[in-house]
Order: sequence, then C-alpha cells, then structure tokens
Amino acid sequence: MSAPRIVTFGCRLNAYETEIMRAHASKAGLTDTVIFNTCAVTAEAERQARQAIRRARRENPSARIVVTGCAAQIDPGAFAAMGEVDMVMGNEEKLDPESFRRLKDGNSTGNGNSTGVEIRVNDIMSVHETAPHMITGFEGRARAFVQVQQGCDHRCTFCIIPFGRGPSRSVPLGALVRQVRTLTEGGFREVVLTGVDITDYGTDLPGRPTLGAMVRRLLVQVPELERLRLSSLDPVEVDQDLFALIESEPRLLPYFHLGLQSGDDMILKRMKRRHSRTDAIAFCARVRALRPDAVFGADLIAGFPTETEAMFEQTMDIVGACGLTYLHVFPYSERPETAAARMPQVPVTLRRERAARLREAGAMRLRDFLDGRVGTSARVLVEGARSGRSEHYAPVTLDRDAVAGAVISARILRRAGDRLEARPAA
Repeated sequence: MSAPRIVTFGCRLNAYETEIMRAHASKAGLTDTVIFNTCAVTAEAERQARQAIRRARRENPSARIVVTGCAAQIDPGAFAAMGEVDMVMGNEEKLDPESFRRLKDGNSTGNGNSTGVEIRVNDIMSVHETAPHMITGFEGRARAFVQVQQGCDHRCTFCIIPFGRGPSRSVPLGALVRQVRTLTEGGFREVVLTGVDITDYGTDLPGRPTLGAMVRRLLVQVPELERLRLSSLDPVEVDQDLFALIESEPRLLPYFHLGLQSGDDMILKRMKRRHSRTDAIAFCARVRALRPDAVFGADLIAGFPTETEAMFEQTMDIVGACGLTYLHVFPYSERPETAAARMPQVPVTLRRERAARLREAGAMRLRDFLDGRVGTSARVLVEGARSGRSEHYAPVTLDRDAVAGAVISARILRRAGDRLEARPAA
C-alpha cells in the first residue's frame, strides 16, 4: 500500500473527523499507514475495532498501524498492548496536522510505554475550544457531515462518550458558514449537522445562540444549500427558533432522529436523561402538527439495568405513541466507570431478546411507512448509480442510472423489502 487508509467506526462525527485526518495525512505526504478511528459506545464496537486491527496487520505486515477515536482516548493502554499497533492518538491529537507531520518524519515525541508503542493522548477534559477545520469533500459519500458541536456536559449513567469527547464546545457560526459554503461549491446538495449533543449548541459562545438560531442564520447565509438534516436531537432541548424552521423552512428536511433511549419514566430517571416519556410524545405531536409529513427515528436501549418486563413494554409502546419509523436499537452494554455498570444488571440473553423484539417492531413500522409512500413522488439524493434516499430518509432503488450526488424527482413504484423502488421523472 502507499496512500494511508482510514477505517472509521461509529458516528457521523467520526466520519467528519476522518475527512480532516485524510486531508492532514495527504498534506503531510504520509504513506503505508492504516489509521483506525474507533468508537466506544458499546463493547461490541470496541471488539469490532480490535478484530479489524488484527486483520489489517495480517494483510499489511509492513504498514504502520495507528489507533485513534473515542475507544483509544478512553483506554489507550488497551490498544497499546496489542502487538499489531504502532501508535495510539487521542481525539484532540488526531485533528492536529502536526501529528501527521511527525508521523511522516518518524520523530513523534509522545509518551511511550512498556510495550514500546507510542501513546499521544491528552486529557480531553482540559479541552474547552473546538478549532474550526475546513474539508472539501467526503470520500465515497453523496452527503456531507459538518461538525457544529463537540463533547457533552451531561452524564447519562450508561454513557462513556463524555470521557472520550470532553466538555461541550461549539463551532462559531462564521466557521460553519465557510465550511458549508465550501461543500456546496464542491457539489454537495445535502449537509447533515452533527455533534455529540447538538441541542446544547451555543451555550459556550458569546450571546449563547441556540441551535435553531444558528440553523436559521446558516440557511440565510448559504442560500445555495439545497437540503439540510440534523443529527440526533434531545426532544426537551429543542428551541423555539428550530420549531419555527420545522414549520416554515422546506430546506430543513422532515426527518428527525431523537435520542430517546427508553419509553419508561423510571428508566429514564435512572439513565439521567433530561426528558420524560410525556416530553417525547409531546415533541413528536408538536412537530407533526407543524410539519404533517414529518418522520421520526430514535435510539433505544433494550435491557438497561433494573428494566422489568413492564418497563420494557413502555418502550415498545412508545414506538407507536411517538409514531417512530426508524429505530436504532442497542442491547444495553456495560461501559467501565459508568454509574449504570454498578446497577443490578439484566441478563445478557434477555437484553438481546428484548432488542430483537424492538427491532421487529421497528421493521413493521418501517414497512408500513414505505407502503404508504407507494404512488407518491419523492426528491431523492442519489448516493450510487441506482440508489439514494428520499427527503424522509427512506432508502430508494432507482430503475435506471442517475448521477451520484444529484437530487432528482422520482415516482415511487413499490416497496421491495425495506426499500422503495422508484422511477426518475423524465
């Protein structure tokens, strides 16, 4: 191999940061390197990363292997102990162009350990600003992700991510406008605003602008942006400006993903979530009243500690009560040093069984939604020669080739499994 290869796990924020690393590595002239941008949300995410690292070493015996991302930030020693790894970088270091120049020159000055593997991981809790970064594209993607916020000041009892990302900090509007304008000038028709806790946007900036105020000003200042999506929202933190945009701004697409995690109030309290069951249902009802074609997705955890069958049924019930279409279901995964890991645990087999039931409920809801789209028209962002996603985030297969990256009108012909089949308008 010659050019560096970056393997990305986890969230959209990681995908955005991978492009920053790709640009830094290219500018530094780095070669023969495989970089793993890891995730720490679940134990399974970490297992998959370790498995991929071992496979990469077998396939590239002479390459330098670098591990970064949240899992590396939280437990750098575990990755340094792997015989396949040459260097571990933290989440701050991976965005620093100097890290890649040092890799190229072979004269990094990070702290070593008993294995001889270099570890360059700062105390992420000491970081209180997010340096703006400019990227021009996304390898292999038709939509672009833009970081608006980083880190989290909340401490949900199941979540390790604040220890991988640090405190909440926001990207100023001017930098966001420049980034989105650069991407649209490069041909991107759809942008997704992402972060760890985007409804916390602006609390650290002068004047404390809200997420909605930032989105409104962004859309005004970048009129050429055709489609805008938001990543996961906390339903109780959405501000009035954002509700007004949901009602009046067609460029803000009608798909909203929520970090619900549970439908039971006692479990939500034990998770230390900010919303209640009633809050979640009221949010969806309000958005649907403002935007009748709105579609909702949600993150849900099955088998959280102390969850009884009755509590789990409340989560099953909220799928219908909120009218959720897209479910992202996790069996609860213990994360070291979190409060939930010290609570009475639900057996792993039961967590998996409940997760399967939730996924089946989600699959039924998705099929019903897709069936309801048959015979309608959609605006599809083409992601491959014959595939894309509608404004409602529905996966679409086209019956003829179309240009990747274009937004086209298409007539929905039928549902095929968990996808729609459509014919582009003449």
